[in-house]
Amino acid sequence: MQHSAIATKRPLARLEDAARFAAWAFTPFHRLAARELYGLLAARAFTANGLYLNLGYWKTSRTIDEACAALAMLVADAAGMGPDDDVVDVGFGFADQDMLWMERVSPRQITGLNITPMQVRLARQRVRRRGMADRITLIEGSASAMPLPDACCDVVTAVECAFHFHTRADFLAEAFRVLRPGGRLVLADIIRAAPEPDGFRRRVQDVTWRLFAEKFAVPAANADQRAPYAAKLRAAGFDRVEVRPIGSQVFPGWHQALRADPALFARLPLAGRLPYRFLLNFDARTVYAALDYVLATARKPAQKGEPDGVV
Repeated sequence: MQHSAIATKRPLARLEDAARFAAWAFTPFHRLAARELYGLLAARAFTANGLYLNLGYWKTSRTIDEACAALAMLVADAAGMGPDDDVVDVGFGFADQDMLWMERVSPRQITGLNITPMQVRLARQRVRRRGMADRITLIEGSASAMPLPDACCDVVTAVECAFHFHTRADFLAEAFRVLRPGGRLVLADIIRAAPEPDGFRRRVQDVTWRLFAEKFAVPAANADQRAPYAAKLRAAGFDRVEVRPIGSQVFPGWHQALRADPALFARLPLAGRLPYRFLLNFDARTVYAALDYVLATARKPAQKGEPDGVV
């Protein structure tokens, strides 16, 4: 199946995109800014039916579509998202998770922020077609300088995107600012893994992290491991901080799905299939040795002097 966002492009534009993607994929340490990266990858979704851009949560999922939706619902459940909540979703991609949340938990309002103009434009069209434009508002804007007033929401989310933010610490400060007292922050995020004890594997981690950071626009300031990540949340003012590893339910499932599902593999961009075909010769632990995947949750204290209840 070819997604409509791809099908509407002219053949010459698709050829130009393929050339740009190949230059990015095959030039070592070739770096793009996050806005350029997602302009390049914009409509290359992995899913069969939607336009999700996450690796999925594979605890019980059998397909990439199920896994991507499961990750979105994991975030919503961790936030305790419900009908009384005003939600700010940062880095919403094509708004798949926003429409899913509106269907399943019906928050009062969702405001999405995204820095990629093409994604914002297409996501708005998709939301309008679903009849949700009155309750889902999508804005072009930065995670580190949100065009939103203070204390305007109950929940802030970021699904597999905060590693791009310039910087994650600036985003956390902004999230704290826009949350109402007692508001919740939830991130599904990729961070740097703890160093392996073995010297050779540690060197492999270092090289792999550098490649990941260069290819996927990760600022040097965002090379956090779990403890520094939690410390940044607390430094921003949050309490009830938890940084929970979920990589064992993400990376192996994604890796195995690429091996087992030819249709999923075929949906990868052509230039991306060649390196992935090589990587699939190795197990997920080796391929993703430099990466950790976490579900991070925190709360803006309800009032000054309240016990923080930090986890």
